[in-house]
Amino acid sequence: MSEQNGAVNLTIENNIGTIEFFHPKGNSLPGAILRKLAQTITEAGENDEIRVLIIKSRGDGAFCAGASFDELIAIEDYETGKQFFMGFALVLNAMRTCPKLIIVRVHGKTVGGGVGIASAGDYTIAEEKADVKLSELALGIGPFVVGPAVERKVGKSAFSALSIDATNWHSAEWALNNGLFNKTYGSTYDLDQAIRELAVQLAKSSPEAMRDLKAILWKGTENWDLLLEQRAEISGRLVLSDFTKNFIRKFKEK
Repeated sequence: MSEQNGAVNLTIENNIGTIEFFHPKGNSLPGAILRKLAQTITEAGENDEIRVLIIKSRGDGAFCAGASFDELIAIEDYETGKQFFMGFALVLNAMRTCPKLIIVRVHGKTVGGGVGIASAGDYTIAEEKADVKLSELALGIGPFVVGPAVERKVGKSAFSALSIDATNWHSAEWALNNGLFNKTYGSTYDLDQAIRELAVQLAKSSPEAMRDLKAILWKGTENWDLLLEQRAEISGRLVLSDFTKNFIRKFKEK
């Protein structure tokens, strides 16, 4: 995968695995990146050298711009649409079933699928500039695939607020107060220091105890393989609408 098309890289140091994803368009998530990210998370979970996992994105701009508009507007049939949104399902399910605790580092603004990744982290640490938005309803689709992860983290009321108010940003303070973020920091340096300290601490902890804790934290989500596929089917149908096609076309013309 060339850098022009994005990248997903795993590095391991002192029993800490770090997965970094990147795309030149705001760290957006085309299908290939989603599948590579899911695969890398699964492989890291199976690697005995790794005791704790960090997921981050590259750069100092957006943490994640969400779904790739280039791919969304190119979808012309239901099965292609479903398979695109299954990419998000694969990532969320990989994070859910990974036996390692996952720290998510959110350094900047995040939209849609990026909010899903932040929500699926077992511990999510963000910079104070990391505003969040679920813009899917404005596109004519809705946050169906990421919905279970976001609702699990913030509750139905806050998830409703994010889902319905689809054009406005919610501050990192809002995300912290509603449980999407576990901690926030005013600078990238402080953010990275906090993540490093927590990761080092966890890397020294019992792998068995952390695995058992993770299973307890995710209790009640055992049906997500089927649930997220059903949600991908809804999005795969709606993305074919004239409403969505026109919205994306106008957005790209700005």
